[in-house]
Amino acid sequence: MEKMKHVAVRAAALVVILCLGLLSWVGPSPASAQTKKMRVGMVYDVGGRGDLSFNDMAYAGLSKAQKDFAGKVEVKDLEPTAGGENREELLRLLAGEKYELIFGIGFLFTDSITRVAKAFRGVKFGIVDGFIDKEPNVASLLFNEHEGSFLVGAAAALKSKTGKVGFVGGMKIPLIEKFEAGYIAGAKYVRPSIEVFSDYAGTTGEAFRDPVKGKELATAQYDRGADIIYHASGGTGIGVFEAAVAKKKWAIGVDADQSLTAKPDQRAQILTSMTKRVDVAV
Repeated sequence: MEKMKHVAVRAAALVVILCLGLLSWVGPSPASAQTKKMRVGMVYDVGGRGDLSFNDMAYAGLSKAQKDFAGKVEVKDLEPTAGGENREELLRLLAGEKYELIFGIGFLFTDSITRVAKAFRGVKFGIVDGFIDKEPNVASLLFNEHEGSFLVGAAAALKSKTGKVGFVGGMKIPLIEKFEAGYIAGAKYVRPSIEVFSDYAGTTGEAFRDPVKGKELATAQYDRGADIIYHASGGTGIGVFEAAVAKKKWAIGVDADQSLTAKPDQRAQILTSMTKRVDVAV
């Protein structure tokens, strides 16, 4: 009987030890766990917020996450210099400040994120419109821009009274050429005889933040007979809308529903928009 008591005492002691060990393994109490917030950082593309398009959609996604996970997420967003020369510096700044998830908005971040991701393996990165497949801590967020562009191309061709429509792109790169190709294909699918004018604002990142150039290109296309112009040019597209108002012609927005985000006097000239849900991806 005495031996059985010793066994029972030892068994009870073992259970207590195991329970204490399990509690320490599980981690902090719910109260302390609730105080820890996930830190999310974002660096915008050239032009930053206020483009009524690409960057503003990214900001909308970040804001929604902050609202949906109130008290659980801490966010910080940064804008690069006009030419974007300090992209990598800003990414390293956020990583050094212990942000756990960092987004680079735009394909121009490809090289910078690749280098910073190698230096900060414990940090997760997301790049919008860029493709990085060799770094395990990077997610590439890509879209089928040509598909939506096909649809607005078809809409433009069906709406056009002159049989001439236009396209204004930002930086002449394969990504923006996808928008152009889809637009032309859609227009010619429903109206093979349609004439499509195409122009680009430039060959550097500045081409996405030059509304003066956008207005110049759009005005020239309207003067050639185009009665609808689709833009894929970020902030440069604001100039396209200004030209549409001046010429009393149609324009087609991009990324966001720009009939809601453009200036009040421009909204009536926006036929439709090819929405690219960067906000959802973020």
